[in-house]
Amino acid sequence: MAITDSHNTQPTNGTQSKLVASAPDAVPEPAQISPALLHRSLHQQPYKVTSAKGLYLTLSDGRVVMDACGGAAVACLGHGNEEVLAAVTAQMSTGVSYLHSLTYTTDVAEDLAHHIIDGPHGAGRYGLERAYFVNSGSEAMDAALKLARQYFFEKGEPRRTRFVSRKQSYHGTTVGAMNVSSNLPRKVPYANFQSENFSWVTPAYAYQYSNWEAGETEAEFAERLVEELDLHIRTLGPGSVIAFIAEPLVGATSGCTPAPKGYFRGVRDVCDKHGVLLILDEVMCGMGRTGTLFAFEQEDIVPDIMTMGKGLGGGYSPVAGVLVHKKIVDVLRKGTSSFNHGHTYQAHPVGCAATLAVQRILRREGLVENVARLGRWLYPFLLETFGSAKYVGDIRGRGLFWGIEFVGDKVTRAPFPPAVGFGVRYQATCFELGVAVYPGSGTVDGKKGDHAILSPPYNVSEVELRRIVEVMKKAYDRMEEEVDRELAGREDVNGLTRAY
Repeated sequence: MAITDSHNTQPTNGTQSKLVASAPDAVPEPAQISPALLHRSLHQQPYKVTSAKGLYLTLSDGRVVMDACGGAAVACLGHGNEEVLAAVTAQMSTGVSYLHSLTYTTDVAEDLAHHIIDGPHGAGRYGLERAYFVNSGSEAMDAALKLARQYFFEKGEPRRTRFVSRKQSYHGTTVGAMNVSSNLPRKVPYANFQSENFSWVTPAYAYQYSNWEAGETEAEFAERLVEELDLHIRTLGPGSVIAFIAEPLVGATSGCTPAPKGYFRGVRDVCDKHGVLLILDEVMCGMGRTGTLFAFEQEDIVPDIMTMGKGLGGGYSPVAGVLVHKKIVDVLRKGTSSFNHGHTYQAHPVGCAATLAVQRILRREGLVENVARLGRWLYPFLLETFGSAKYVGDIRGRGLFWGIEFVGDKVTRAPFPPAVGFGVRYQATCFELGVAVYPGSGTVDGKKGDHAILSPPYNVSEVELRRIVEVMKKAYDRMEEEVDRELAGREDVNGLTRAY
């Protein structure tokens, strides 16, 4: 189904105007009242948004910005959808705005689960037969970790205590999800929380981790990674590993990084060989973001447990979830017949109402198919626009989930030194020009590397996408000039400068 501009109507209160940069050292508009909220930064307050519609956010002074990243790849329908508002209002009008899930359930929660599990588009055709709804991707990952452990505990394999994931991965911010993650800067103050039951293998990140200089092919890189995982599990000890955890496309940490072809098929085989569960984290890349409802559908495998979020509710409610394979459910059913885990607000009726409305719109309007169609057009356009740019090393992704990696030297693929701050400065420059993109730093190893993510709503138009990319290129050109001036005349080492 073709999607027109009518799905993302720009606010009519004026034309788009220049926006203030949002770099860490930028000074936003003065606050009228001292903050009572503990914001992410104590140095500056975030911009106040007074209204939003479709792709557009209106700030408190009337300036308008195109939300080209959906916040954090969340706003899959854009903002201000009236059908979702009506669904929330209808649920609240019943008086059932909250019930404790230990004792009660609701039609709207059951309907949401059936919508995701049943039918020709549902997860049930892959054997994923139960859904568990929580409030954030981090909660979903914690639930997945506990469910995986309980599975083996009830199978009579209590020696399985270890989890394996990949370096440069991100699976959440709670203590359990942080433990399995390898987004290093976010873990520095909390190293004392790190459990020895978690370990990591090489990321499936071909641009920086394949032996490209020696001519290693995509297939050879995939095979090497699979062999490394197999050896890692054997080294940890037979029957000691609970699960291997991976994002089908790595999101914020390394910027929309897909695995090489054949990698996940090999990973699935290794997990089966050792009796290890496969947990796929689709919180950022799933629920249509990459052009299929589930990202794993493009890898020709099925996970045992899958986490989902962001595009699940499109930001209209704090919601995330876990999909559970029949083989997990069967073991629990034969044992305790329960999942020893729970949240006060799980399967929240109002949240489920908003989420069900979002998912019905996505299906009815063919928006996941639209993501695939736009992705086929967008990738060549990004290559045409940025491919020859001096500091653009790699453009990667799928659907409406694209990352641009910036490097100091395209020949060696060497990143900029962290002090350059290219990624954060680039995001600030885009914002100045009226487009919000998602910035990234520490792309390569948690310390070095820069990227930006483009992840607009699924109903964005080609006209809007073209405008977004044009602004992104204008911002890049400005950044290139700035960095060239900063590097000019300074002592150079491997294409970079000692000044940083």
